Amino acid sequence: MSFRPGRNLIVHRQTIVAILALSASGVPADEPAGAFARSLSAAAIERTFHRVVYDGSYRRIPYPGGDVPDGIGVCTDLVIRSYRPLGIDLQQVIHEDMLANFQAYPQRWGLTAPDANIDHRRVQNLQMFFSRHGIVLPVTDDARNYLPGELVTWRLPGGRPHIGIVVDRTSEDGQRPLIVHNLTSGPRLDDFLFRHPITGHYRYGEP
Repeated sequence: MSFRPGRNLIVHRQTIVAILALSASGVPADEPAGAFARSLSAAAIERTFHRVVYDGSYRRIPYPGGDVPDGIGVCTDLVIRSYRPLGIDLQQVIHEDMLANFQAYPQRWGLTAPDANIDHRRVQNLQMFFSRHGIVLPVTDDARNYLPGELVTWRLPGGRPHIGIVVDRTSEDGQRPLIVHNLTSGPRLDDFLFRHPITGHYRYGEP
């Protein structure tokens, strides 16, 4: 998959070093997750060191490689930013897929054409893209089925959708993998997997 970063997309050397260090140290030798999944897990954990105010307002951003200001974001922005250091621009690939297959995506925002400023920042569009181009995994109540680098979506109270990344850390009792997500309070590492009904489980990005 090609990646043509936008002018404002800069992957800092220290960020890459941090991701490599985390991915090298986090997963036991018998963990079945592949190298890409470990790197995505590490990239998600690295995001928890950033201060981000929860703000999902519509903003015009460059394309490709566009992003809202570093200090703001929502759950989808955390996922987008976790993939970027690994060479995947979800803004670009989702926009390209929507240009070719607009009717395959949810038609719930009154749009008549794709909008590269916002489409990739909507949970339902991420779900559709991962369903079309990734691997759809079973939704179960067995924590062992959720591996580092996988994506999970939930339905929050009021029907609000949410998304996070499974990482290679476990809950205090060792029974569940932790999730990196942003639920109003900024990126955090959380025992969140079974806190709300799961609506989707995906893997995307493995070579």
